[in-house]
Amino acid sequence: MTYRLICDSCTDLTAEMLQEPHTVKVPLTIQVGPETVVDDENFRQKELLQKMRAWPDAPKTACPSPAAYMKQFLDDGDNYIVTLSGRLSGSYNAAVQAKTIYQDEGGKGNVHVFNSRSASSGQVQVALLIRELADSGLPFGQVVEQVETFIDRMKTLFVLETLDNLRKNGRLTKVQSLVTGALRVKLLMGATREGEIEKLSQGLSIRQTLARMVSRMAEDADHAGRRLVIAHCNCPERAEHVLEMVRQRCQFGEVQIVPTSGIATVYANDGGIVTAY
Repeated sequence: MTYRLICDSCTDLTAEMLQEPHTVKVPLTIQVGPETVVDDENFRQKELLQKMRAWPDAPKTACPSPAAYMKQFLDDGDNYIVTLSGRLSGSYNAAVQAKTIYQDEGGKGNVHVFNSRSASSGQVQVALLIRELADSGLPFGQVVEQVETFIDRMKTLFVLETLDNLRKNGRLTKVQSLVTGALRVKLLMGATREGEIEKLSQGLSIRQTLARMVSRMAEDADHAGRRLVIAHCNCPERAEHVLEMVRQRCQFGEVQIVPTSGIATVYANDGGIVTAY
């Protein structure tokens, strides 16, 4: 059956991945002072980073409308939607509203909204798995079941140069905000089962903390043979450094490196690394 993979724009698919005809992205928007940046194919990362450095306040982000999702639905096929964690963005709720409106209006296509409970590289993982299963001819219900099972066991780990934008936009708990403000360290963070952010470890430098992240992967018996996605914000050399450590210590079956698009750039900030497996 024909299908469409509809991703919000925090799904950091590469330009090559987006060439696949079944795949579309629905953009979120970014407000930096008086300027609005649309997170679409015209997004320019270096320009956004410059704007964020020049403006004293944290950028604000806005999710797509339900209508923006509905515009992409196939009425004669399967529609798979991948969104940011519902605990971090309104994108998931907007997609669910789109599904409800579509079905109430008599839409004939199948629709399922996947709450990735992650972001960036985690959303890429979900999108790639949907594509693989759908391309294999698996029925809609089985694709949904297998992908939801994968999301339940997916791990998301990240190390950022600064957590300021996450903190200022309320994506950290009060305790985490106090910790990040008081300590001059780099934190290893992760996603909880519910899709919230938690502190896992810390180091005195980015390199030390990245090494701890890879150690955590290596000690996880569940990682062997799985795919790892490494998303980086304007730091390809750092992503390659992580890849080298992973090759030395882990047994992943496949590793993909992707650059962050607009929304992940806001929260990962310059130099951030986000991984998922």
